[in-house]
Amino acid sequence: MPLILMCGYPCSGKTRRTEELKVYFEGNTERKVHVVGDGALDVEKNCVYADSQKEKNVRASLKAEVERKVNKDDIVILDSLNYIKGYRYELFCLTKHAQTPQCLVYCLTSDEVSSRWNSERDAAEQYTQEIFDALVLRFESPDSRNRWDSPLFTILTDDTLPYEAISDALFKRKAPPPNQSTQSQPLSSTNFLYELDKITQEVLMAIFNAQKTSVPGDLLTVPGATEKISFLHIFCTQNNSNDLNPSFNIELTRSINMAELRKLRRQFISYTKMHPTENTGQISNMFVQYLNKSLH
Repeated sequence: MPLILMCGYPCSGKTRRTEELKVYFEGNTERKVHVVGDGALDVEKNCVYADSQKEKNVRASLKAEVERKVNKDDIVILDSLNYIKGYRYELFCLTKHAQTPQCLVYCLTSDEVSSRWNSERDAAEQYTQEIFDALVLRFESPDSRNRWDSPLFTILTDDTLPYEAISDALFKRKAPPPNQSTQSQPLSSTNFLYELDKITQEVLMAIFNAQKTSVPGDLLTVPGATEKISFLHIFCTQNNSNDLNPSFNIELTRSINMAELRKLRRQFISYTKMHPTENTGQISNMFVQYLNKSLH
């Protein structure tokens, strides 16, 4: 469901605007509207915003609730401060993964007006002045030039919400394409992950173990490679060219520690899972080629 992200200072009218949007979409469309907000979490906001870890947990809970509800059908409105640029980017990535549009409604007020509205609330609902000032100081204003803040609707205190424009942004705009990192790809065979893990581990251990008894300049054998390659100024020569599963000797000019090898293996596995191959016999060769490009 399309996501409407509310944003603004504390006591800037976000909840009022959220209710107006909910009434409009329920009255003019057949879509359900789900409001996700701080109020549903039953937390004491002054305690939350005084503790960075508690605030982080609340943001994570709100994001998880949005993730549970978001799809391509109905509407989700996230009624919260959403004042951190990085958090808005995380939500943008979430909607990209769900392949649904989003927009941002920025309730723009001065800190003096918001502070006055805060003081007019019931005592139990007020922010302390210290917390209010800290949130205003930390606030990262949205910028329409950032793709995660666009389309951006900036609403002043006396403005009427541009309902039709917001509706068009949600229902007439194409959803942003998902990144490869957020798009699940079908595996090419049921044992692909097993073979990928097994073969890359064998190559890793062959290189690491051979280094224990070798010095720079010695030839190391990498199993399963099928073409002459070089990585990190490494010289390769094929042994037994008639072998159906040839190996290659590799001349190392420096020692490569296990932490570095494991990091490269994780990167290779993450990439290869997104680009699976039916020919698992090529995994070893592909991995060594990847090491070549990464370490050269």
